[in-house]
Amino acid sequence: MHNPHDDHGHGLAHDLDRLASGLIQRRRALAWLAGAGAGALPLIPLIGCGGGGEDSSGTSTGTSTGTTTTTTTTTTSGTTTTGSCSVIPTETNGPYPADGSTSLNALLMSGIVRSDIRSSFNGASGVAAGIPLTVTLTLVNTNSSCASLSGYAIYIWHCNQAGLYSLYSAGVTGENYLRGVQETDSNGQVTFTTIFPACYAGRWPHIHFEVYPSLAQATSVSHVSKISQIAMPQAECSAVYATTGYSASVNNLSQVSLASDNVFSDGATLETPTISGSVSAGYAIALTVGIAA
Repeated sequence: MHNPHDDHGHGLAHDLDRLASGLIQRRRALAWLAGAGAGALPLIPLIGCGGGGEDSSGTSTGTSTGTTTTTTTTTTSGTTTTGSCSVIPTETNGPYPADGSTSLNALLMSGIVRSDIRSSFNGASGVAAGIPLTVTLTLVNTNSSCASLSGYAIYIWHCNQAGLYSLYSAGVTGENYLRGVQETDSNGQVTFTTIFPACYAGRWPHIHFEVYPSLAQATSVSHVSKISQIAMPQAECSAVYATTGYSASVNNLSQVSLASDNVFSDGATLETPTISGSVSAGYAIALTVGIAA
């Protein structure tokens, strides 16, 4: 049997001769690879061939097996995607919904079904001041190639120019403006006329909404199909808040971002609408809302 210790004890000269012989053989091998022609493969280090890749968050996954493409339904960070259709994230309805989840329920009030939500109704008479805003939501079915969903109901609500919510906030508990419900048309759309919402402390400017299977079922959150929020675009927020009536929003906006917001911090791509218009003419936003119907 060969004793590994037999290879030692011959002296430094012997060891140097062996080392030189090994280097010569390696150089000959490299020279052969270099002369193998234009199609020869580049030399690839063998160390770390099973190394770890990184996922989209930068966290080491330990392995890297290439890119896999699929068209099946996948779920990432709460967002379900089927082909090109995406389910909008579910969000909290917040502390001021008046949807029956608290003692207040505006959904049961006469007059809640309307397109212009700037004024109060059902005996209240206040009107919310602010830069005009048109909100168009298009409801689609992610389980059917984003086909339009008609006959559903969408309830929206948001704060006023001062960051207050009707029915809840001191000074406007007797008002119910900036709340309304509509039924989606044959194109799956509803359009509301309202005002640009303020930015209040601790939250990114937003609009709440709930989706119901039908107008008849839009009477309590117990029947809701989806609850989410719309993230208002930053540039237009800054432009609006520079106008009269929105002064408190300037400082509030400077202290929050989408990345720090407790609702939108995990990603707001599917909740950010397209926007057009100006301070002088008013703004219009549009958002496609995907649900798995």
